[in-house]
Amino acid sequence: MEASNINVILAAACLIAGIGIGALGYHLLNGGARNAQKLRQRLTERERQIAEWKDGVDEHFTQMDTLIQRLLEGGQNLRQQLDESAKRLGREGSPNKVTPPGNLQISSLTPSNDAAQEDLKIPRDYADGNSGTLSENYGLRKEDEDDDEASPRPPRY
Repeated sequence: MEASNINVILAAACLIAGIGIGALGYHLLNGGARNAQKLRQRLTERERQIAEWKDGVDEHFTQMDTLIQRLLEGGQNLRQQLDESAKRLGREGSPNKVTPPGNLQISSLTPSNDAAQEDLKIPRDYADGNSGTLSENYGLRKEDEDDDEASPRPPRY
């Protein structure tokens, strides 16, 4: 009987050890499944956010298109009123040639004579001569010319 007790105890111990090893294996292998489930949930949440964002962008572009259409219609209405006002006030010529006040003619800004244009010289970044670059004393007076002047000059560094 002692042998049968040992067999029963050994069978119970093996059953408990098998249950423990099975539970441990399930826990370890199911951890990857839980992570995959969490990743799937995050993915579906991101897809939902992207879909909402796309809907918002589409709605924004629709609103902008509507506003642009209104702006263009307002501009056309303003142009028509300007043309009607020009006709009503007796402006001769085509109403399309009406210039709004405050516009400056480019021809009025430029000098009319060529002599004034010849007086203006384009600034140069080079000196006369062979070197082609400005020297430090280019355009300065000579020392003998400075003797004639009584006013002292500050030192040049």
